[in-house]
Amino acid sequence: MVSQSSGSHFVVGVDYGTLSGRAVVVRVEDGAELGSATHEYSHGVLDRELPDGTPLGPDWALQVPADYVDVLRIAVPAALEMAGVDPARVIGIGTDFTACTMVPTTADGTPLNEVDGFASEPHAYVKLWKHHAAQPQADRINALASKRGEAWLPRYGGLISSEWEFAKGLQLLEESPETYRATEHWVEAADWIVWQLCGRYVRNACTAGYKGIFQDGTYPTRDFLAELHPDFAGFVDDLLQPVSGHLGEAAGRLTDEAAAWTGLPAGIVVAVGNVDAHVTAPAAQSTESGRMLAIMGTSTCHIMNGEVLREVPGMCGVVDGGITAGLWGYEAGQSGVGDIFNWFVTNAVPAAYVDEAAARGLNVHELLTEKAASQAVGEHGLVALDWHSGNRSVLVDHELSGVVLGLTLTTRPEDIYRALIEATAFGTRTIVETFNASGVPVREFVAAGGLLKNELLMQIYADVLNMPISVITSDQGPALGSAIHAAVAAGAYPDIHAASAAMGGVQRDAHRPDPARAAAYDAVYAEYRTLHDYFGRGTNEVMRRLRAIRREAHAGGAA
Repeated sequence: MVSQSSGSHFVVGVDYGTLSGRAVVVRVEDGAELGSATHEYSHGVLDRELPDGTPLGPDWALQVPADYVDVLRIAVPAALEMAGVDPARVIGIGTDFTACTMVPTTADGTPLNEVDGFASEPHAYVKLWKHHAAQPQADRINALASKRGEAWLPRYGGLISSEWEFAKGLQLLEESPETYRATEHWVEAADWIVWQLCGRYVRNACTAGYKGIFQDGTYPTRDFLAELHPDFAGFVDDLLQPVSGHLGEAAGRLTDEAAAWTGLPAGIVVAVGNVDAHVTAPAAQSTESGRMLAIMGTSTCHIMNGEVLREVPGMCGVVDGGITAGLWGYEAGQSGVGDIFNWFVTNAVPAAYVDEAAARGLNVHELLTEKAASQAVGEHGLVALDWHSGNRSVLVDHELSGVVLGLTLTTRPEDIYRALIEATAFGTRTIVETFNASGVPVREFVAAGGLLKNELLMQIYADVLNMPISVITSDQGPALGSAIHAAVAAGAYPDIHAASAAMGGVQRDAHRPDPARAAAYDAVYAEYRTLHDYFGRGTNEVMRRLRAIRREAHAGGAA
């Protein structure tokens, strides 16, 4: 435990990820992380059935909002106990969430799945960020916006994602009108958890801008929404809260109830909600322009500040002050990264590898990494597409799916594992090249997230990008970033730049590219781009047709 001086003050950051929530207690003066704790969601991700056994269709991903409150009840007190600090010296709490994660609620914030009669209704649950069943609705939004020449469409690279709140809201209306009518607020989870903490529903500008099509002070118009569906005309006026909270501001004060959950003093500052990726920027000292920060975990989110407004094809959005006040905040991303590696390890590794890993005291990821590390670039003869969870950037199409090309009877599991790592690196390179070509130059690449622990993966990324990679010094980047925002909201620092300089940390150029490997990867990357454009940009619709066949089979109950 790090010692504390008698005059020290502390803040708490809580990061809500895909499978768990993490709390960290941070000293305000220098960003020292004194204690942390993680609570895994009891229900995890619901992608096959509801808790009562109600089946779900393809591409669904739901969660139970009570799991989020359990993080406050369990992880926060545990982090405080580990830190050994006096709770009375905690001056604020900040939170972040994976986005876009949507909660349908009643007027007082009660999630609909907790309302009588809705426990067996899938649409009454939280739609997690990787819920992709709203792709047909996203397609219609994009087609109509393009036809009408909506001014906001270029701010999102020309395409709206099925992961975002309008597509998910339209799916709610069209597939379960009664649930839509019962919904009084359509709430981003980042704002819902803040509501639980301070008793006020404060809509944050970050998620509204990136996920809620909120640009230049306005949402899409009623007539646009009515053209999508007559009953969707009132979506903004009836279900969305006006934007009133900006990053680093106070949303309110901790209620007595939330104080009892967390063990924190009632009345301390609760910071405005934020997105897990965007909140990490100050923790990685990446608040200046030109530094692309990749938060690498189950998925990867790429964020970067820029001094100018540009249209970047396939970006997830550009928002004035979306990351740091006074700069244009850009976002892009990959929907599947760590999730792809976990899928492969869970479903495609033979028992002999599992046994070998156990005998050597390794996990299967470590064993495959070790075996793959000895290979030369291109030795496995494979190239893969990293679309197992669709493509977020730059194609913005969640009907796309994964590919591994070049399999033979001599292909080994470590070959495929390495090819999948390389595919995710190629996907990141595609994003970087797109930003550079669009006049938003990437001058430094900074990485954060759980995948930093894999040295092979980080070296492959450096070689594929042919750029040095700097890394955040914290293992809990989003939670630390939330704590930094809480410190600003509590008045401990005048702005996020000052707080970042004092409380954040980064190791510059931690991974450097090898010139020979970088040159070898250029040839493999060229093949990746050939496949990328053939399946993602060309006239070949095989992936979409397979998705349609799958949906029809599920709907018809075909064996």
